[in-house]
Amino acid sequence: MWLCLAALVGLYYLVRWYRERQVVSHLRDKYVFITGCDSGFGNLLARQLDLRGLRVLAACLTENGAELLKSQTSDRLETVILDVTNTESIAAATQWVKEHTGDRGLWGLVNNAGVSVPTAPNEWLTKQDFMKILNVNLLGVIEVTLSLLPLVRKARGRVVNVSSVLGRVSMYGGGYCISKYGVEAFSDSLRREMSHFGVKVAIIEPGYFKTAVTNSETLCRGVQETWDRASPEVKEAYGEKFLASSTKIIDLLGKQCTKEVSLVTDCMEHALTACHPRTRYSAGWDAKFIYLPMSYMPTFLVDAMMSWCSPRPAKAL
Repeated sequence: MWLCLAALVGLYYLVRWYRERQVVSHLRDKYVFITGCDSGFGNLLARQLDLRGLRVLAACLTENGAELLKSQTSDRLETVILDVTNTESIAAATQWVKEHTGDRGLWGLVNNAGVSVPTAPNEWLTKQDFMKILNVNLLGVIEVTLSLLPLVRKARGRVVNVSSVLGRVSMYGGGYCISKYGVEAFSDSLRREMSHFGVKVAIIEPGYFKTAVTNSETLCRGVQETWDRASPEVKEAYGEKFLASSTKIIDLLGKQCTKEVSLVTDCMEHALTACHPRTRYSAGWDAKFIYLPMSYMPTFLVDAMMSWCSPRPAKAL
């Protein structure tokens, strides 16, 4: 019995390995639009796909980011300035993409742009703090996707949305985890709808990687700023020791971040170029062996683990 089971498991992985090695043809004729290419995952992915010969349309937030990327890539790569929180900017970028792709349509859309500040206990934050992140990480993803979806449908292409392990396990307060849970839900519904048109939707769920989003100095500064404007009642309930412990944990996580960003961009590239892309990609050892298993654990057990690892407020019972 066990031998048969092992044989079936082995056969499953052999078939999956074979299917995932099949690559889409005529990649040099395909256009891919990537948001958030100033740095991090988006920047590396743009350079990576350019080397493979794809026609990369890279959206950057700043002129400096666009110029730097152009200097590192071939003449095939084109850049455009895009603020994913601005409807006019999205409309202008969509028109720009239409002019470049023509009748071919858009093979790939990669929603990568994201921010992580302010992240702090929910009680320290305001509605505007939540909206700063949601406007970029969730509403920006939705609006960019809806604007470009007709072009992707025309090409029977791919939508690749960058979520996070924090879209599976909510570790912190603030808008970041909420936004990533939202990206997961949006991607799931979009995948089912677009399957009727031959469009595939993939979700990238990275663990902790060394990028601007996980920069410990930026995160600690954001926590300090939210603490400084918190009410006296909140400060009394949590205490200065809680603040110090929180920033210490952020620093520790920053030092443990994986530096091999290519682990994530390789997943993105596979989602765009494989004939049979996965629905979800978990990138990083922590994603595979910590956060993914945690997402399937009973809630009470995850709550207990989180409570054990987190600092306690001064007035905790």
